[in-house]
Amino acid sequence: MTTPHSTATPPKNMSLIPGGTYWMGSEDFYPEERPVHQVTVDGFWMDTTAVTVAEFRRFVKATGHVTTAEIAPDAADYPDADPALLVPGSLVFNSPPGPVSLDDYTQWWSFTPGADWRHPEGSDSNIGGRERHPVTHVSYFDAQAYAAWAGKELPTEAEWEFAARGGLDRQAYVWGDHDSPGGRPGGNVWQGQFPWENLLEDGHERTAPVGKFRPNGYGLFDMAGNVWEWTADHYTSDHAHSSKNVAPASSCCIPRNPRAEFATEALAGEPYARRVIKGGSHLCAPNYCLRYRPAARQGESEESSTCHVGFRCIIRIPQE
Repeated sequence: MTTPHSTATPPKNMSLIPGGTYWMGSEDFYPEERPVHQVTVDGFWMDTTAVTVAEFRRFVKATGHVTTAEIAPDAADYPDADPALLVPGSLVFNSPPGPVSLDDYTQWWSFTPGADWRHPEGSDSNIGGRERHPVTHVSYFDAQAYAAWAGKELPTEAEWEFAARGGLDRQAYVWGDHDSPGGRPGGNVWQGQFPWENLLEDGHERTAPVGKFRPNGYGLFDMAGNVWEWTADHYTSDHAHSSKNVAPASSCCIPRNPRAEFATEALAGEPYARRVIKGGSHLCAPNYCLRYRPAARQGESEESSTCHVGFRCIIRIPQE
């Protein structure tokens, strides 16, 4: 249960998102963003930034929560899987040394044993100095657990997109209709030719500390780039219709969980449902994945965790 809040008592580190009607989606980019349609949302509070490493660490200390990436899968559920995949770990991005085919994401994504929220690049890495970075390597289940502990919820896709637009209805980007406002990156996204050439014009090779870029019209930071963010909604290829579990329209920079193809039929349902993630990440590039826009969306399997997906929470305002 979430704790009711009025507009007069703002929760700590949250921004008020007024209710309203807006045009959701886009006709100008990827098929899964269509059709554009009007949606009305009620008012709510939203975390001003994505949940940080420091905030997630407090949650783990208080609850003893063990993330999905830290748990070895049961071999009985994956009878034909490579044993190397049946260990704790997560998906990590590694830039190839030169141009590669954009049709094969295994050229830059790999399942990395020992990678988790404490070890973002693998067991030899750590989170020292990254306390203000968004937490990564968290599954949908981990995000849900944090939200419940904090007395909050995950936003719906419509709530997230409304908040990301910051009052700029029917514009392409969080900051307006131009990709690079004033000739500078508006968020932590990829500059150069993905996945091998990162020009670092925004100053960040991987995640950036939250709040490094200008906020949107609702005072929210990093609603474009840095990390994708989980929402509560099941993914559909046509977001104007009711939720159902379907395959993503394209893989973009979201890799497939390598264990999924080895799952038994018993695991073919709910454990592999896909949820909508929004906002794009530091790995989104115009030449490959122009999805650091409010309308952009991808489907990610609930149990997956990667180095570029995080989350933020909301508190809905009770309606009188």
